[in-house]
Amino acid sequence: MMSCMLVVAPAVAADASVEALAQKNGCLACHTVKEKVIGPALRDIAAKYRGEQGAETKLIGRVKNGSSGVWGPVPMRANSPQVKDEDIKIIVQWILTLK
Repeated sequence: MMSCMLVVAPAVAADASVEALAQKNGCLACHTVKEKVIGPALRDIAAKYRGEQGAETKLIGRVKNGSSGVWGPVPMRANSPQVKDEDIKIIVQWILTLK
């Protein structure tokens, strides 16, 4: 039982730190993990792209350059260069793990 806690705790801590990174970079102004706000819920994004070849690269491009028409009429603004490429990659990787 104790070893199970040791395995789970780092994942939970990592989730919290990446969620804080998403907050710091303004992602959570339009998205939440569980519910649609202005943009889709992050869990919905993960579900849509789960198992899709090239999903990480596609989503990194959309976050960096902006996109429209994927989730409805409200466009997502470009987030680069104000958000570092490394941060975008970490956040997208985290999003793709959400269930």
